[in-house]
Amino acid sequence: MQHISLYFQVHQPFRLKRYRFFDIGESHEYFDNHENKYQVQKIAKRCYLPANKMILDLIKKHGDKFKVSFSISGMALEQFEMYAPEVITSFQELAKTSNVEFIGETYSHSLISLNNKEDFKAQIKEHSDKIKSLFGEKPEVFRNTELIYDNMIGETVAEAGFKAMITEGAKHILGWKSPNNLYFNVLRPELKLILKNYKLSDDLAFRFSNRNWKEWPLTAEKYYKWISEVDKNDEVVNLFMDYETFGEHQREETGIFKFFKGFVDETISHSQFEFATTTQVAKKHQPVAPLNVQHTISWADEERDITAWLGNEMQKEAFDKLYELSEMIKHIKNDELLNVWKRIQSSDHFYYMSTKILSDGMVHDYFNPYQSSFDAFINYMNVLNDFAIRVKREYDLKVPESPEDIKNMITEFEAKIQLLKNKITPGNNGSNKVTKKKTKAVTKKAKK
Repeated sequence: MQHISLYFQVHQPFRLKRYRFFDIGESHEYFDNHENKYQVQKIAKRCYLPANKMILDLIKKHGDKFKVSFSISGMALEQFEMYAPEVITSFQELAKTSNVEFIGETYSHSLISLNNKEDFKAQIKEHSDKIKSLFGEKPEVFRNTELIYDNMIGETVAEAGFKAMITEGAKHILGWKSPNNLYFNVLRPELKLILKNYKLSDDLAFRFSNRNWKEWPLTAEKYYKWISEVDKNDEVVNLFMDYETFGEHQREETGIFKFFKGFVDETISHSQFEFATTTQVAKKHQPVAPLNVQHTISWADEERDITAWLGNEMQKEAFDKLYELSEMIKHIKNDELLNVWKRIQSSDHFYYMSTKILSDGMVHDYFNPYQSSFDAFINYMNVLNDFAIRVKREYDLKVPESPEDIKNMITEFEAKIQLLKNKITPGNNGSNKVTKKKTKAVTKKAKK
């Protein structure tokens, strides 16, 4: 029997407020609580609540013939608890059906797997514990942030106790092989790899409402026909996407909810495919070959690599500066600082700094609240510098206290920004543009 596995990612970052140079050492309010509340409640109304009702209605209608998998980041769960507890309740109602499973990931939706193995494991455990406390089950399958994967990351996930992991069916990795089969990690063969069929997934997630797309309008019958045309030897078609596809990225008026219900009905009315959770897929099917991924992949952009988050000097500078604090953080007991530490690790903050253009530029712009990637970098680094001072103080290290020390710190930061500015290729999303007003503001503060 061939299977269809539906997996939806649920994530909301803690968005930063506009934080200026002048706020460093003066204010420790980093997050835009008003905007975070507004966004979470808006998307809950448009997506999470109606989509969960749709899933529940489909389960009631079809029983065990319909299964779905979710991963929900710790950042999203915290904001649901703060701003939209009814979303938690609706997911708990889905959990009670036993037709829905919850997948493990990093608690902070972070890039920690690219930095520190033990910290990566710690975030995995924290997320698993959170899922267990809310939904009564510990995840059996793992997905890394943004489906980031390579051989070493897979090895760590296996060490963390998972038997299966989902990632991108990147064409440059698979070559002639199909994403519609299971594979295994070359370092830990017991770790099964479940690969996203990015063509069919992105047809729904990104192209569904595009009137310039030659396949528009996409109907349930047409979509099922495409799936039914996969090779008869293929075992599973994995449709992985953001849950916000429903009602947010593809608005209700596009017909996305009606389409999905029709697609499920169409699939169940035929006998070729059955719906299965990722855990069921891992148990029902055996890997057909090893998958050797020496260079890190993800589900982002045409390259399917990590350049969306670590592709330029600004992103790398922010990433390095952030994780310089890791060892000190381990010795800190201050809950407020620890909460900030979790929230500023989310991959979104690095995504906003991307200078990628052309084919992927529109996608990046859609998710970016800043006017430019450089604005995102400046804002993040201002927050990070103030946070670093507080962490060092808590850790009982010497921190800048005198006006002269503050001046030296900001002057050094200004020089680093200028160096990074010169490295950015002109024309990339305005990332190399620094206004005279900003430069004067930095200089003015440094001279105080």
